[in-house]
Amino acid sequence: MRLRNPLLLAALLGTSLLANAHEYSLGQLHIEHPWSRAMPPVAPTAAAYFVVHNQGRQADRLLGAETPLAAKAELHQHLHADGVMKMQQVQAVEIPAGGEVQFAPMAYHVMLFGLQRQAQAGERFPLTLHFEKAGDLQVEVAVQEEAPMTDKAEAHAH
Repeated sequence: MRLRNPLLLAALLGTSLLANAHEYSLGQLHIEHPWSRAMPPVAPTAAAYFVVHNQGRQADRLLGAETPLAAKAELHQHLHADGVMKMQQVQAVEIPAGGEVQFAPMAYHVMLFGLQRQAQAGERFPLTLHFEKAGDLQVEVAVQEEAPMTDKAEAHAH
């Protein structure tokens, strides 16, 4: 089949690209690939991960998050303390001007407590991020079996 209408072709291609796109922007902030690992149905918590890029000249702060999937969402980080890795809640995460912050396993993350149910691989759920200056941004968190490969991880694997 040959499409003769270039506008129709552009619309079809644009739709498929948007369906695969998993990035969000709010002002100078760019959120890349929000995801969560699929957990067993009996797991009491889950976590959400993403990367925040600040393309602006002014720092911002992530103050919190919320989702209808959980009764409570908290910002957490992993720390090494006395030779032990532990997790602790933080009140805010600084997003430096011209920089980025990775929310990833064993780093900053959004902990989800009081889950209505565990989301399954292939599903998505809404997560609203609350920034001090940029305001609120709702993203869709993709639930995956495995952590996504990053450019750094892919380069290491070769």
